[in-house]
Amino acid sequence: MIAHLRGLLLTKAPNLAVVECAGVGYELAISVSTYTALPAEGTEAKLHIHTHVREDQLALFGFHEIQEKRLFEKLLTISGIGPKLAITVLSGISSDRLVAAIRSGDHATLTKIPGIGKKTAERVVLELKDKLDDMAIPQSSTHAAPSHGLAGDDALSALTNLGYARPQAQRAVDSVLEREPSLASDFEALFRAAMAAMR
Repeated sequence: MIAHLRGLLLTKAPNLAVVECAGVGYELAISVSTYTALPAEGTEAKLHIHTHVREDQLALFGFHEIQEKRLFEKLLTISGIGPKLAITVLSGISSDRLVAAIRSGDHATLTKIPGIGKKTAERVVLELKDKLDDMAIPQSSTHAAPSHGLAGDDALSALTNLGYARPQAQRAVDSVLEREPSLASDFEALFRAAMAAMR
């Protein structure tokens, strides 16, 4: 099984990356948070890998953080959650917030993630609540700045991961949400608008 790759990042997109190792290009499905953490194309990238094998398919999933990979693998143990939905879940919420939501039984936060309905959210909490003790949440997240909603917090995180200073990113997200409050639930549109606001 492939567990880790280090090589030249040939291409990257919000859901996909291609890493060349020893002349072989590996196509990886990735989450939005891993995408934002990746370096520029043409530079070296290091990713933790989950190899998913089925009778008709071999798929690789790449993660910037080991905690994200472990969360992905825990999500796969839940009936009704396959690798595509698991990567969608990790794209819809940061690992820290997902762990916090599961531990506290916060179904409302979980059902805001695309593809997660009420029953799936209940199953996730029921099956994983007591299995996340080894997942550390950084202290800073307990004293976080005021929330800007699911999409706002994730857009802020994505911008800082791209190298923008947090105060600058915060101002951009705040100004976009002031002009268009409806974007508070649309990560992609909010992220793009905040990026444009910083140019």
